[in-house]
Amino acid sequence: MAKSKPLGMNTRVIHGANKANATSAAAPPIFQTSTFRLDSPEEGAALAAESAPAEFYSRYGTPNTKQVEAMCAELDGAEAALAVGSGMAAITLAIMSNVQKGDHVVAQHTHYTSSLTLLNHTLPQFGVEVTLVDQRDPRNFARAMRPNTRVVYTESPVNPTQVLTDLEAVADIAHAGKALAITDNTFASSFNQQPLALGYDLVVHSATKYLGGHSDIIAGVITGSQKLITRAWDMFIVYGAVLHPFEAWLLRRGLLTYGVRMAAHNANAMAVAKFLEKHPRVERVHYPGLRSHPQHDLAKRQMPGGFSGMLTFELKGGYEAAYRMMGRTKVCTLAVSLGGVETLITHPASMISVHQTEEERKKSGITPSLVRLSVGLEDVEDIVDDLDRAMSGK
Repeated sequence: MAKSKPLGMNTRVIHGANKANATSAAAPPIFQTSTFRLDSPEEGAALAAESAPAEFYSRYGTPNTKQVEAMCAELDGAEAALAVGSGMAAITLAIMSNVQKGDHVVAQHTHYTSSLTLLNHTLPQFGVEVTLVDQRDPRNFARAMRPNTRVVYTESPVNPTQVLTDLEAVADIAHAGKALAITDNTFASSFNQQPLALGYDLVVHSATKYLGGHSDIIAGVITGSQKLITRAWDMFIVYGAVLHPFEAWLLRRGLLTYGVRMAAHNANAMAVAKFLEKHPRVERVHYPGLRSHPQHDLAKRQMPGGFSGMLTFELKGGYEAAYRMMGRTKVCTLAVSLGGVETLITHPASMISVHQTEEERKKSGITPSLVRLSVGLEDVEDIVDDLDRAMSGK
């Protein structure tokens, strides 16, 4: 008898949504309730003792959050997932649930700006030391490890500069030091990169971005082993980082088209990157899919699905050239965030990393002329024409 082949990602995520479907509805309803009726005191006592029950109290979990958790666990190849109120909630819970006063964290010089605030300011306030290293060489992580290192935290490709981290090598370094390896996979997406398969213990996503995909929710997800997800949930119910039922319902709907969208994001971004690389007004393009990217070989190895819809480029003419361009685009929407169906353009130095010091921006590789582009699903010729006109001042 022929052996059945494994189901593909699109099939798994679509049918994974049914695993936690409490009804027979093909499109489950929104469970817009703060609490659930209990049939007996015994049932109440049993549910109160559970981790993340689906129908007890909506701060603990809901049928809607359980559906998206099942889908995201399928996408990442994880035992379990936890859906929370934002990407920063996911990052904070993943790290904070695994450290305490006196512990040490190793992370990168370059991260999403709010992640850097957590690492540089919040964790030290709780007595957790943090060492930041240049992620381009895994040996830097090894040199920073201490006996009290509990977490090694990475992000690859990093926001916004597109620098990569060798995830497999860093996971090995973390485990050799008896630390957990945690990474932010938002820019790459689970469609393109699978950190758990590369040895990571926990993966975080800002589900606001590619997982939701329509710029209409704020959400976050943590995936990993059941043990670590339960530990994060224990802190989650104290912090109250709730993903509300309607947001979870919208996230589920967005996830149903995830694979189709990501394939289109990848294709459009590659075409835009190649166009920009040849443009006379562009100094350089940062996109892992280009052969000119200094870590292109690493990208091919650890991003087998593709290179994402995110890219950055530096304009000739410095800050003024980049700033002027922001006001000229028509198809590319001037807005922060990323991963939606529309192309979003941002100037990191003035719009994203403005709360960092000049020294922190320099260490992160954020130059005055850097432009970040989240390439959407418009006809790619229209995106290219819009960028050309904006750069040319027409």
